[in-house]
Amino acid sequence: MIKNDLFLRALKGETVERPPVWMMRQAGRYLPEFMEIKAKYDFFTRCQTPELASEITVQPIRRYGMDAAILFSDILVIPQAMNIEVQMKPNFGPYLPNPIRSQKDVDNVIVPDVKEALNYVYEAIKATKEKLNDEIPLIGFAGSPWTILCYCVQGQGSKNFDKAKEFCFTNPIAAHQLLQKITDTTITYLKEKVKAGCNAVQVFDSWGGMLSPVDYQEFSWQYIQQIIDALKDDAPVIAFGKGCWFALDTMAKSGASALGIDWTCSASNARYLTGGNITLQGNFDPTRLFSPPAEIKKMVTQMINDFGKDKYIVNLGHGILPNIPLENAKAFIDAVKEYKSPS
Repeated sequence: MIKNDLFLRALKGETVERPPVWMMRQAGRYLPEFMEIKAKYDFFTRCQTPELASEITVQPIRRYGMDAAILFSDILVIPQAMNIEVQMKPNFGPYLPNPIRSQKDVDNVIVPDVKEALNYVYEAIKATKEKLNDEIPLIGFAGSPWTILCYCVQGQGSKNFDKAKEFCFTNPIAAHQLLQKITDTTITYLKEKVKAGCNAVQVFDSWGGMLSPVDYQEFSWQYIQQIIDALKDDAPVIAFGKGCWFALDTMAKSGASALGIDWTCSASNARYLTGGNITLQGNFDPTRLFSPPAEIKKMVTQMINDFGKDKYIVNLGHGILPNIPLENAKAFIDAVKEYKSPS
């Protein structure tokens, strides 16, 4: 049994004393103890070495005591397993030297045996579970098929993923084949993560907001829905689409246990668009963590009041930034732990 099950109770929509709190990208780049590891090992070595990945996962828990841990990994381990070369270049980000641009490229993409290709992830989960000692739940994650396609076709990060969109609109048959291969791989990957010990999973659709509402349904949401359908009986699923407020009504009917909300959508709008019955997670602007700690605490308390303490998980509206002061991250977490409902 998990000792602090606040996060899992919130996912079920149960009444809680206070909402649970964790931060997207909490395992990593803003922590000095992470930077020490980063100085010694390159990015994918950190991902692929269970001892390192598990250590990085628990670092923020030791320091701040969040209500859930999220496994240190990367969404791009999936394309790597699918026979697509992915490099992580310092001060540049992901780089794919052979981007997918044709039907022939799509034909060369494999649906791997995830147990074999991604065994290091499952070993990292087991090592992390040991370190966490059932104190708090562990979240596993994957990128949405559309977000993975964006990197595979663009070949790197982008402000608009124009090449990825062009590929979908000029070569839709190949695009849908690629999306389906990514979806099939992601489903088996997440199922194995749950078997290895993850208590919940989150699907990150970081670039969903690049698409129009109609294109979003075609090239992104229908594939996320497949993942939710396949996983929801195994573990709670959180769906997070950045910039996808227009799809919240559809997402709320998906069978996901919770929906992530970014900072461009207010609490009242998010509750309204989702029908008020599903657990929501978010949505503090990560850049707001540069505000003074006292101000952060006030804003977090207001945010909880706006969402309501039940059916709510406190989080950022996207990943924490690398240069956030440690005491500001602490103020964010402490504000939630000290929260008292307005009488």
